[in-house]
Amino acid sequence: MSLHSSSLRATVFPRSTALTQALFVVGGVGFIAALAQIAIPVPGSPVPVTGQTLAALLIGTTYGARLGFITFSTYMLAGIAGAPIFAGSTHGIEKVNGATGGYLVGMLIASFVLGYLADRKADQKFVTSFPALILGDVIIFTFGLLWLQASLGLSWSATIAAGLTPFILGEVLKIAITATSLPLVWRRISRTLQR
Repeated sequence: MSLHSSSLRATVFPRSTALTQALFVVGGVGFIAALAQIAIPVPGSPVPVTGQTLAALLIGTTYGARLGFITFSTYMLAGIAGAPIFAGSTHGIEKVNGATGGYLVGMLIASFVLGYLADRKADQKFVTSFPALILGDVIIFTFGLLWLQASLGLSWSATIAAGLTPFILGEVLKIAITATSLPLVWRRISRTLQR
């Protein structure tokens, strides 16, 4: 296998079995669920500030398209089935059908798109990682805002005020940290594998 030929997970664990992939899915679901519990209510908005978007960005970029999508799908299915793993230890189909469900759908799609880009080395340099992560966030917030507006019947200005504006600074920080960290991790792995 050539160095950097696919996702970070596939590079570090090139000979994954069905068991190791299942363990990655379980670990990824646990990681997303843990970050979802970092939930800070936003006054006047049904959308809390959570770590879920960071989890979606990281799972997509490190797991690759296929495993990232499977992991986030499993997270959503487990939450729908009754596991208290959505933001604020909530669960149920109403979380997906409700006003904030678009963000979950957006994260699912973003995990696949970011994984697809990572499989093509977009996460290995800041110059490609940063725009890829911005695209991931655009996907998340596009689905989130469209769903929020349709669910609550708000004006677009009210939808943006409730579903985007309070989150901009946090998202910029998440993207900056992730876009800077991933290339550093890749550099370290590259040195290790070349020894």
